[in-house]
Formats: sequence, structure tokens, C-alpha cells
Amino acid sequence: MKIEDITYALPKDVASNLDLTKENPNWVLDIIEHRAGVLERPCASEDETAFDFSVQACDELFEKHDALKDKIDAIIVCTQTPDYIMPGNSFLLHERFKLKSEVICFDYNLACSGYVYGLSLAKGLFASKQASNVLLVTGDTYSKYINPKDRSTKTLFGDGVAVTWLSKNSESSLIDILLESSGKGAKQFYIPAGGCRQPISEDTKKVVVDRSGNERTEENIYMNGLGVLSFINSTIPKHVHNLLERNSLTIDEIDKIVFHQASKMTLDSLKKLLNIPEGKSYSNLMHKGNLVSASIPVAIKDAWDAGEIKRGDSILLSSFGVGLSYASAIMVF
Repeated sequence: MKIEDITYALPKDVASNLDLTKENPNWVLDIIEHRAGVLERPCASEDETAFDFSVQACDELFEKHDALKDKIDAIIVCTQTPDYIMPGNSFLLHERFKLKSEVICFDYNLACSGYVYGLSLAKGLFASKQASNVLLVTGDTYSKYINPKDRSTKTLFGDGVAVTWLSKNSESSLIDILLESSGKGAKQFYIPAGGCRQPISEDTKKVVVDRSGNERTEENIYMNGLGVLSFINSTIPKHVHNLLERNSLTIDEIDKIVFHQASKMTLDSLKKLLNIPEGKSYSNLMHKGNLVSASIPVAIKDAWDAGEIKRGDSILLSSFGVGLSYASAIMVF
């Protein structure tokens, strides 16, 4: 499997830390920058959805590759902010671009680990000879689920969508992939209301203030930041080492590492725990924020454009988040 190309689309509106502190005078700018590591993040307007950014990114991809639309065999979409409960965004893209009927379409509900899971799904389609060219569409507009007075989430997340063209190709390859889960941590990072278990009601709209002064309703994202960080620190280093060891590789033999861009605290901790040399991992967190399932492909694209990832490089991708789920892959780019 080869990553042929990546395009992405982000909102034009950007919220800087200065903007956030103007709206929330009690938020301390230095603490936000030290912990989150985000200086600004793209924010969708009220009438923009993840589907809109998917269309923009696909438009760019199809303009760059004239004959690609006729080659697509499958559209796989990872989003937690679809336009509708049903049908999935993949079918909306199929209709929008008037693709042939022999195209497999499906959505799956994952967040920060969604890109690496998507690579595995595409690999399965290639291995079963059901597809030769796949569009992997990953991204969200998390700002629609975030309470603007919740510092724990508002300072971290950005909106946007990445589209990756994957081909069945022997030139470059997915060497190995490791997908794992920890369902016992499901409520460390979730939205309590809005599903069939707890439908939206007047009660779910009531604002609650936590001990840190963050405001949210049960219809907003709840994230236990310290709990998730503790899980990552205790799980991801072993997870990455297991993947490397079963392929007889070491960190030194990897050219570039791209972690999910969770937060500065998370990235700094992982680099220390895994003893990663300076410059071996890539980050675009400062100006993109945490883009959920678009995080890794946007980082790959930025690193590729900057010359920090080149064809033939060995890259390690590692992601973690909602579920709790985590996944890592080693590829020859």
C-alpha cells in the first residue's frame, strides 16, 4: 500500500490564544501555551461541517490528479461529526462527485486513532482484491461539541479534514500495524448525551462548572485530561516498543515519527519515555491544534511539503484517544 497523495482543508477562521483569553479573562495565556502547546487553532463557522471540508480537500485532490475520480474503488470516512445520523458522509461524497456505482462506501466512528485504523481497513480491501484505489477521509469539527468556556478542550482542538489517496502498490508499503483498545477507559473522553442511551433534553442542556472552573453541559465533550495523559504514558511506549520489536527494528532505524498531535505535554512526555532524539519526531501542533483523526495525515503532509519526510523514508505513526483506542503503524513512505 502506498500513500499517493494527501490534501486537507481547514476553516479560514482561526482562534488565537489571545482571542481565547479576551473571551475568558481568567484563562492564563502562559499556562495554556505551556500545557497545550497550541498558539492558534482553525475553527469552523456555524454553517460549516466536516463534510464541507471533505469536499474542499477532494476538490483539490481531483484537480491535481485528473483521472483519479474514475479510479476510486472505495471511500472510507472517519468522522464523529457527520452531517446526518444516517446516511454516512461517504455516501454524500459519492453523490457529490458523481462516482461510479462500483465504489465501496462506509463510515466508521473513531477519533484520534482513526487514521491508523483507516490504513488497516484500506489494507484489508487491497488484500481481499476489492479495491486498488481508496480515498481515506478523516476529520471533524469538534468545536461544535465543545463548550466555549471549557478550557480543557477549547484550547486544544482544531477543526479540519484530510483526504488521503491510498493505492495498491508495491513501491512503498505498510510494514506492520498494531491496533489495540481499552474500553474500560471509555468515559475518560466522551459526550454523555445525544445518543440513544441518553437523548437530548432540557436537563442535558444545563451548564455544570467543574472544580477547575470549566463549564460544560452533558451535550459537550468531557475529557479527563490527566486521566487520558496517564493512560498514554503507561500504554503507548510499551505499545510502540512491541510494534518495533516484532519487526526487529529500533527507534534509531526509523527516519521520522509522527504522533497524533494531542498536546505539548503529551508529545514531550512520549519523546522522553521513548528516548526519541531531537528532530526525529514531527509536530505542527502550534498552528493546527489537535485535529482529531485528521491530525496525523495533516502532519504527514506538512512534513512532506517541508522536506522532513521523503519518499523511501521509514515512518512510524502512533495515535491514541477516544475509546480508549490506540494504534501504530510502520510504513515505507
